[in-house]
Amino acid sequence: MTATEAAPRKRFYTQLWFWVIVGIVLGVVFGLVAPDSAKGAKWLADGFIQMIKVIVAPVIFCTVVVGIASIGNLARAGGLALKALFYFLVATVVALTIGLLAANVFAPGSGFTGQPSATALESAAKQVDQGAQDAGFTGFILNDLLPTSFLGPFVDNEVLRVLVLAILTACSVSLLAAPLRRRVVGSIETIAKVIFGIIKLIMWAAPVAAFGGMAYTVAQFGASSLTNLVKLMGVFWGTCAFFVVAVLGLVSWWAGFNILKVIRLIKDELLIIVGTSSSESVLPRLLTKLEAAGASKQTVGLVIPTGYSFNLDGTCIYLTLGALFIIQAGNESLPIGLQIGLALLMVLTSKGAAGITGAGLVTLAASLQAFGGEFFSAEAIAVGIALIIGIDRVMSEGRALTNCIGNVVATLVIARWNGELDRERLKAVLDDPSLVDEAMELEHGSGDGEADTDTEELTREPVAVGARTGSGNGHEIAGEGTGTAPSPAGRAAERDGETHESLR
Repeated sequence: MTATEAAPRKRFYTQLWFWVIVGIVLGVVFGLVAPDSAKGAKWLADGFIQMIKVIVAPVIFCTVVVGIASIGNLARAGGLALKALFYFLVATVVALTIGLLAANVFAPGSGFTGQPSATALESAAKQVDQGAQDAGFTGFILNDLLPTSFLGPFVDNEVLRVLVLAILTACSVSLLAAPLRRRVVGSIETIAKVIFGIIKLIMWAAPVAAFGGMAYTVAQFGASSLTNLVKLMGVFWGTCAFFVVAVLGLVSWWAGFNILKVIRLIKDELLIIVGTSSSESVLPRLLTKLEAAGASKQTVGLVIPTGYSFNLDGTCIYLTLGALFIIQAGNESLPIGLQIGLALLMVLTSKGAAGITGAGLVTLAASLQAFGGEFFSAEAIAVGIALIIGIDRVMSEGRALTNCIGNVVATLVIARWNGELDRERLKAVLDDPSLVDEAMELEHGSGDGEADTDTEELTREPVAVGARTGSGNGHEIAGEGTGTAPSPAGRAAERDGETHESLR
């Protein structure tokens, strides 16, 4: 019996999810009872997201470099990347198509008679100006994808550019001699551990951020109860739910696991997203949890960070649905041929919308400006964005939740596809999510003072069956060619051993 299996269950009030729920409930009550004061609590959520954004770029850089370079074979790493990008492309097309279908079937903007407020129009103008800077294929390549310096993308938290730098760095490290490559990878992994230590401290504020975010959302939404906007929200959330249960559920069934059990596994992370309206806040936790659930470090380290820019299912649904809502609200109709053309354009523009609160609104404005035409003049876009902006935060939560679930499913499916998923381990974890608790506490802490004891137990635990023993490269995939992966205890022991070796 491993240390993970022997660990006693913790009381519910020591778990992060419990206190996030408490924060959400109190925020809802505060927003209803004192809406004017509750609007001022938004800074609590904004401050938390701002702190999370500080470490997102370093986390993505470190995990992608370790994920690719630890494979030690560029051809193999390239094969994994191509499979991931192919999956992302198919998922994007499906999500955009479902958004179009939902907009045409339910027509949430049809019969709209309301007018945006002056404040909303002013805010929309800023979104349109920002979106105009990113419009077009050339603008995407130069302004979003290619770095202008090595440190600049880290300073400005530009996820796509950090991803490009990480891939280039990983390819360079992969070409080094094996002993030197292991030392470099070990050093980067040590830096990642320090960053994860910072995350432990920041996550203490998650319940407070959830309180502030929900208080603001409830207070703000109370004044925006126009029938068509409520209908738009209902259609959007319903479409996201359909996509998760039907589309991702079918994909999960094909890959041999249950989507509802996957959602149960990541319920803590989903609750944090509900409170903060940002999927970036849970990226580091997903890395640890999916590896502990049986996916190889290489697959997790490549797919999750890449998916945060290239696999945004909820954002894709939002883009096509929002675009047609604006058309319908103006009492116009967009021919099916132009709808298809708009969706094809959004296949590209959706890749610039990282999981930051409000990024979907900017991306929508950029997409409509890039499409142009009589239906999407600058004035029409400004009015349309102004109509949506009042409820965007509520829709942002739906985007972030769907994006998160989509990336988790993508990671497990691609790991299975690539033969790097311990299916027995995954089945056990999905049946009993508490099996990953110790790995999560080791990396992210729970605030109950037990982390040090758990760490000592893990370092004393022998490497589990499936993990490589001896003096081999611990970064190589355990049981290579057999599709197996080490247990969390084995991976923890490997990580500690690799770090010590790299420092010698």
